[in-house]
Amino acid sequence: MSPLVVLVGPPGAGKTTVGSLVAQRRGVAFRDTDTDVEQNAGLSVSEIFVDRGEPEFRDLERAAVKAALVEHDGVLALGGGAVMDDGTRALLAGHTVVFLDVGLSDAAGRIGLNRDRPLLIGNPRAQLRSMLEQRRPLYDEVATVTVSTDGRTPDEVAAAVEAVL
Repeated sequence: MSPLVVLVGPPGAGKTTVGSLVAQRRGVAFRDTDTDVEQNAGLSVSEIFVDRGEPEFRDLERAAVKAALVEHDGVLALGGGAVMDDGTRALLAGHTVVFLDVGLSDAAGRIGLNRDRPLLIGNPRAQLRSMLEQRRPLYDEVATVTVSTDGRTPDEVAAAVEAVL
């Protein structure tokens, strides 16, 4: 078993919204590894970061991705930082991975820069810019194809993802 598609991208790219739409249209289940991590740990992502630190979160995340890649045959969305882990990137080899690319302006507008995002503490816009710059090469590394989400509705992005499939 293998996911129909794996969605990666930064916060605000629309992984959950677009993934849910694609899953609905294809008649398959949607799964988010952040939700899996939270259920397995009994804590929110933010609580894990604060209480246990990012390294432990990435370990939990890698285990969730590994399980989902063999258990799930629908649409799978990974947390925005999953690609930061070498092991997680290696797990994605051979899967159809779509990088939902989003620019700073669109991402900032979508996440509102005031949500419960553990890596956007301090100056959220500067943190988001730095995050996008740091992670973009890693998203490109794992992606089978890139779909730009800037200026597009979730339906338009979902249609572009479906066109890839």
